[in-house]
Formats: sequence, C-alpha cells, structure tokens
Amino acid sequence: MTHRQVTVAFRMAMGLLVSAAMVLPLVWMITTSLREPGGVPPRQLEWIPDPAVWSNYPAVFDALPVATMARNSVIIAAIAVPISVLCASWGGFALTQLMPRARRRIVAVTLVAAMIPVTATWVTRFVLFSEIGLIDTWWPLVLPALMGTSPLFALVYVWAFAAIPRDIIDAARLDGASAFRTWATIVFPMVRPTTVAVTMLTFTMHWNNFTDPLIYIQRLDRQTLPFALSALYQLAPTDWPLLMAAAVMLTGPAVVVFLLGQRAFIHNARGEGWLGN
Repeated sequence: MTHRQVTVAFRMAMGLLVSAAMVLPLVWMITTSLREPGGVPPRQLEWIPDPAVWSNYPAVFDALPVATMARNSVIIAAIAVPISVLCASWGGFALTQLMPRARRRIVAVTLVAAMIPVTATWVTRFVLFSEIGLIDTWWPLVLPALMGTSPLFALVYVWAFAAIPRDIIDAARLDGASAFRTWATIVFPMVRPTTVAVTMLTFTMHWNNFTDPLIYIQRLDRQTLPFALSALYQLAPTDWPLLMAAAVMLTGPAVVVFLLGQRAFIHNARGEGWLGN
C-alpha cells in the first residue's frame, strides 16, 4: 500500500471509531427504553430487546407533565436561539469594524470572560434576578441570549466576518449602505455555515439547560424537559427503561437539528470554509 492509501485507511478507521463512539450510546439508550418496565440495563449491547415494548413512552407522560415541560422547552428555545444568533453576529460584526489594536484587546477580554466558570456567576445572577422580581419566570433563561449565550459565539462570528474581503464592505459603504444594511444584506448571508453551527450549538445549550431552570424556576408547570429526566432518575429504585425513554425524547430534537444542519459541515469539510454557501 502507498503512503496515501495508508493515510486514507487510517482516516476512515478513525472516522468509523469516532462515529461508533457517538452512535453506540444512542443505540443503547433506545434499546434500553424498549425493555420491560422496571428492568435493569443489559450488561452487553442488545440490538433488539426480547420482548420489545413501547409502554415506557406513554408511561413517561403519566409519571410527569412531560407534555407541558416539552412545550416550555420549545418556547424557550424558539425565543432564545434567534436572539442569541442575532446578538452574537451583531457583536462579531461590530468587532471587525474596530481598529485592529482595539479589536485585539476586546477579543482578549472576551476570551477571558469565556474562561470564567458558569458556577462562579450563579449566586450573583440569582441575587440580581431576585431583586428585579424575575424568579420563577422564563426571563432568567432567555436574557442570556441577549449576550449571545456564550462569548465564544461572538468570537466565531468575528473570525468568520474577518475572512470576508474588506473591499466588499468598503464598496457597500461607498454605495451609501448603513452598517445594519451591510450586515443584513451582504456579510451575514455570506457566513451561513457559521450561522448554522452557532444555531445548532445554541439550541443544544438551551434545550439541554438543566441548572438554570433548577435555580430560577419553582413551579412544576414552568419546568423544562431536563428537569423531568432528573426527576425520573431520582425514583427509588430507578426505572431505567422509563428513564431511557425520557432520554430519547430529550435527545431526539437535538439529533434532528444536527441532521438538518449537517450540510453546512459537509461544505466546510470540502474546503469552502466558513464562507461556503
């Protein structure tokens, strides 16, 4: 075999290994959810349980108000994700318009802010939201989207917008386009793969957010799906098939969002970069 063939074979093997590492937990979760209620997890991978039952999925709705929690999760994600993407892209575009020295300083500060553990802000945020009367509402779950959810998302847009030729932006300004129009009609459509990636990551963060609802939400009818998963896990003894059925319901939408957005990653892998359409 030539060196090129060895390299290709090695990459394919590593790709299959990584894919298996990601897929097998999902397979185990689905197969466990099809076991009889109250059963223990299998000691080895079982493709199709014998017998396979679907009763665990309706049982999840009987154990907790999962439909209400799922609706809450959908509403929060539907509000937070677009706001987060817009604010992160606005911040990223604004940074690219600064002088290089100022931009480097702000990017450095943003990186430092991204390194601060979320746990370090829990008490401060709780006191702040409590003082302004937002406890037991969805506002503490949505307001972080106004800051792009994570500083890293704004930095991703900085790197994407910085790859756009400066001549394009200068030409728009000469034509009389405002900064907002330049962003909306020229640069933002050019970084569509970046937007897809940020959308997927933001959706995953808000959809799987367990700590914030636990801290700020007190009423059961305002909780989200991750809380239902935690409540089922704390059953004594833990009903693993029931728990895995709830886990499938929680994981499914995130997997669907990833599959819908994979086209952008394929374009990026083909060498079109963050500017591929």
